[in-house]
Amino acid sequence: MEGKISIDEFKKAEIRIGEIVSAEKVENADKLLKLSVRFGDEVRQIVSGISAYFPDPTTLVGIKCAFATNLEPRVIRGLESNGMILAASDDVTGSFTLLRANGDFPSGLSVR
Repeated sequence: MEGKISIDEFKKAEIRIGEIVSAEKVENADKLLKLSVRFGDEVRQIVSGISAYFPDPTTLVGIKCAFATNLEPRVIRGLESNGMILAASDDVTGSFTLLRANGDFPSGLSVR
């Protein structure tokens, strides 16, 4: 593995469980979805390039998965994104999965 970081650097990452409350395609963008994600009492907008894996974005509503939540906001196609959804993909097979939370955990929990 390249690019190793120390445990202290890794501890800077804030990863929390978020519940997707709405999802829609970004107009004039083939790959982008605009998500509204609940983290406890807070709802954030997150823009993600996962549209190819979810032809009907509404199937994401209600899913709880892991998000990086302490990234600097980024403007993508004029939309501010306040976090990043975590997923795994295999470039060889094309398989893709979100890192989902199993069980009935409340949104906003920290991943450790």
